[in-house]
Amino acid sequence: MKPPVDRGSLALSAYVYVVLAFIVIPLIIVIPMSFGQSDYLEFPPRGFTLKWYEEYFGSRQWRNATWLSVQVAFFTAICSSIIGTAATYAMVRGRGALSTLFQILLIGPIIVPHIALAVGLYLFFQTIGLSGTIPGFVLAHTVLALPFVVFTTAAALGKVDASLEAAAMSCGASRFNAFRLVTLPLILPNVLSGALFAFIISFDEPVVSFFLSGVRYKTLPRRMFEDVEQNLTPIIPAIATLLIVLSIAILLGAHLLRSRAKAFKT
Repeated sequence: MKPPVDRGSLALSAYVYVVLAFIVIPLIIVIPMSFGQSDYLEFPPRGFTLKWYEEYFGSRQWRNATWLSVQVAFFTAICSSIIGTAATYAMVRGRGALSTLFQILLIGPIIVPHIALAVGLYLFFQTIGLSGTIPGFVLAHTVLALPFVVFTTAAALGKVDASLEAAAMSCGASRFNAFRLVTLPLILPNVLSGALFAFIISFDEPVVSFFLSGVRYKTLPRRMFEDVEQNLTPIIPAIATLLIVLSIAILLGAHLLRSRAKAFKT
């Protein structure tokens, strides 16, 4: 006798496959278009060429925009990791209203629409002279990336026994040294994973960058938006393909860090 069919599991599986198809289908369309020979977007593409990748790497404007995005993403990853780790420690080890306040403040950038944050940051940075500057980009992107760093770090810090720090302090270590020598090595893979996520979020961020960009400093997403409005050539799918490869590589790196951390603990 056959076991009864679990309709709930079938429905869940069907839903998962629909979501995966919704994510993968745009990639199937975008990536081939980046190799098309036509000067405009078409699918399926006719012929095969690498000229759009050559045009991207050969253009000084595209290289400058990419280098600016790399710089901003790098410093955003560093700032968000330092601030996020400290905030996570205060949130997990803290008690009472302080911990609750941290949670509310850290969730804010996820709940509030990015367009609202972009307008607010633009008006504030215009007042203090940071609009259109690299420090302004880094501060704004740190605000957006901070929640992801905190959530990634909190998952590891919550599993670390606080008595280990207490034992270190009972041997004469200060609280900072106890954290640096005992707790930080245990949560370091998650901290690095959070930094990688922060890098991706900053590198691909279009909305806030659009408001904060000036005449001199334009990030890669802002430059792509301008090209879409003016030209809309296959160079945009070519850049999108490179960004997809970069994101996959960084996500795989974050996965390897977490896997090594689990293997080390076992």
